[in-house]
Amino acid sequence: MAGLPTISGRQARDAFLKDGWTFARQRGSHMILIKSGHLASLSVPDHKELAKGTLRGLLRSAGMTPERFIDLLG
Repeated sequence: MAGLPTISGRQARDAFLKDGWTFARQRGSHMILIKSGHLASLSVPDHKELAKGTLRGLLRSAGMTPERFIDLLG
């Protein structure tokens, strides 16, 4: 398993957008992303630095591997 990089919430949002997620709305400091075919939405904190556990949870909810996520960042 690849180590997760330290990134901002906006960088994470951009990577999820490349994977087909859509920005639905923002409430406070959380950006809500949705994707057709997924029951759950993603609530990405708009922080300068995401905690590793938060990022891992977002990847798990999105059904994405860390390797795939890192590829989308580049």
